[in-house]
Amino acid sequence: MAKRDYYEVLGVPRSASPDELKSAFRGLARKFHPDVSDDPDAEEKFKEINEAYAVLSDNEKRAAYDRYGHAGVNTQGMPDFTNIDLSDILEGIFGFGGFGGMGGRRARNAPRRGADLSSRIKLSFEEAAFGTEKEIQITRDEVCHTCNGSGAKPGTSPSTCPNCNGTGEVRQVHQTLLGSMVQVVTCPRCNGRGEIIETPCPTCNGRGLERKTISKMVTIPAGISSGVQIRLAGEGNPGSNGGPHGNFYLEIEVENHEFFRRRNDDILLDLDINIAQAVLGDMIKVPTLNGDVELRIPPGTQPGKTFRLRDQGIPHLRGSGRGDELVTVSVQIPSRLTDEQRKLFESLAKTMDPDIKIQQQSFFEKLRDVFGG
Repeated sequence: MAKRDYYEVLGVPRSASPDELKSAFRGLARKFHPDVSDDPDAEEKFKEINEAYAVLSDNEKRAAYDRYGHAGVNTQGMPDFTNIDLSDILEGIFGFGGFGGMGGRRARNAPRRGADLSSRIKLSFEEAAFGTEKEIQITRDEVCHTCNGSGAKPGTSPSTCPNCNGTGEVRQVHQTLLGSMVQVVTCPRCNGRGEIIETPCPTCNGRGLERKTISKMVTIPAGISSGVQIRLAGEGNPGSNGGPHGNFYLEIEVENHEFFRRRNDDILLDLDINIAQAVLGDMIKVPTLNGDVELRIPPGTQPGKTFRLRDQGIPHLRGSGRGDELVTVSVQIPSRLTDEQRKLFESLAKTMDPDIKIQQQSFFEKLRDVFGG
């Protein structure tokens, strides 16, 4: 098969500058590297990309190629990649550093933010509704009080790692089918610190950190619900190399109430009334989060009727105001009657229409059936 034009392979014009060639090469190499690409022809494309860049990145070879084409350069067999440093490509693919064009390789001793921590706390229904204060325990790393974070025993100091000369990283050259590839890895002797601790601190064993548990008061806002997280900024693990602390996240879990249920910021309550109250009406007392309130049951109340008690629900977590309490009544049918009650019902039955009436669908029920709701 005839070789494709090298400029076409890299997707650049013939007037491309060295920087444009390098940028195009790095992007394609990341895309078609056999270890990360799902393309079935990734290996062949990767070889083709490298061959094109090996020629066009060399001024003499590029000049010969521009004048004579493929016949002007020696590409028989495997191209020579000895002078190509692919470490930045590998860093972008395998996470040894930053992507090209996006800040370069990240310094091993750059400041790093500490890890976030989390915990869960249970609240009663009322605590979640009205808010409260809770004391929590946070177990996290703290700078060792003995060595002040150096990791070395007091009176001694860390020394520069001789393996990496304090950089925290070393370069490794690998011979592959594509030639020599340079890979930057964390120094195995100092684990990237750039320093060797000959005499570790007896308190932290060289970590520079010790585990501590602290107590902290947390304000729980009114109206909070299960699954919400409260963020305590800077209360996580400390950062490294002068980086900031991580955060601590407190996840809320609200316990069920004995008879209240919650729907958003409304409270739901199921209430039983007797048949006389449903027929004749009554003034009853209904429990709310703020105590009992009076509710008028009008005569002829049907089972399943819902009454709304304004502003008796959960305070809105964001903003002012509260939800409502929705009281749904059920009519209790007595299963046992006294002789006097039976006689009264028998007398009542004689005044009632004995015919059974089949209920007709309402307009909205018919509409729901038509549209399959």
